[in-house]
Amino acid sequence: MSESDVTRDGVRGARPGREAVTGARAGRRRRRGGRGERPVVPEAEFGSYYGLPVVSKPPWKPLDIAGYLYLGGLAGASSTLAAGARLTGRPGLAAPALTAAAGAISLSLAALVHDLGRPGRFLYMLRVCKPTSPMSVGSWLLAAYAPLALTAAATGVAGRYRLLGTAATAGAAVLGPAVATYTAVLLSDTAVPSWHEGHRELPFVFAGSAAGAASGLALAVAPAAQAGPARRLAVLGTALELAAFHTMKRRMGLAARPFGQGGAGLLVRAAELLTAGGAALGLCSARNRRLAVAAGAALLAGSAALRFGVFHAGVASAEDPAYTVLPQRERLEALESRP
Repeated sequence: MSESDVTRDGVRGARPGREAVTGARAGRRRRRGGRGERPVVPEAEFGSYYGLPVVSKPPWKPLDIAGYLYLGGLAGASSTLAAGARLTGRPGLAAPALTAAAGAISLSLAALVHDLGRPGRFLYMLRVCKPTSPMSVGSWLLAAYAPLALTAAATGVAGRYRLLGTAATAGAAVLGPAVATYTAVLLSDTAVPSWHEGHRELPFVFAGSAAGAASGLALAVAPAAQAGPARRLAVLGTALELAAFHTMKRRMGLAARPFGQGGAGLLVRAAELLTAGGAALGLCSARNRRLAVAAGAALLAGSAALRFGVFHAGVASAEDPAYTVLPQRERLEALESRP
């Protein structure tokens, strides 16, 4: 071996400035105290094969599924409000809430079936009951809730079969909270980053949003003298929605970014303003019919904007590989840094 074959490092073929430290131990040494050799090879850029997203974006139609999310929340919360109004002797509040629940769940099912393509696909989901599947549980929940809501509304309009109507109202009220929030569990169970990372708080966000929508509709159509529970529900729902949503975004880190960007960001900001403004107007509407209608419209629009904003934020996070790759890398580095 000639002298020219040996580098100054004593290794044949070695090239100065091209060495790289590999292995988890070297990575831990660098992170803990900066000791050991420093790598000169730049970190790899995240990406995906052929520029495609890592996670396939949801194939659902935005109007159908975001509308399904919104209408289901309105229906479930309206049933609970109607039962409370009946118990406290407020027929002027109970009647529109029962009608809203029946109409909203009918439109929600229509939107779901339209997205599925044909009614048989929804019925096909009822062939089994799988408690570990949010889709299976949700299908059975809708199949049980919808007849109860329709029966409660029909008996109320007809003014007959009061015993049947009372039982149906009570049953729909029991299932109402689950109908209003199970769609949050359904979204969180997917691999879509901005939905999955919010699995802890998203059901509370949807619960508050549903309460705001139901109270908004009641404020807009019920007599002011009987709308006291709707005004209080609007304040409670708004507080729950905004607190849970801000907590969720703070905990999610990078995955929360789509909630503040593009069309989804505009919808989310509009939802916050409309919901807060509607609740404030609702408190001042006890003797002003116009304020009550304005408050109701703002609450209904705010709830719809939130559901559509959440839907579009999830789609945006699925289209960008960064929201999938970077959180995974952070979790891996956290595991490696543990003693």
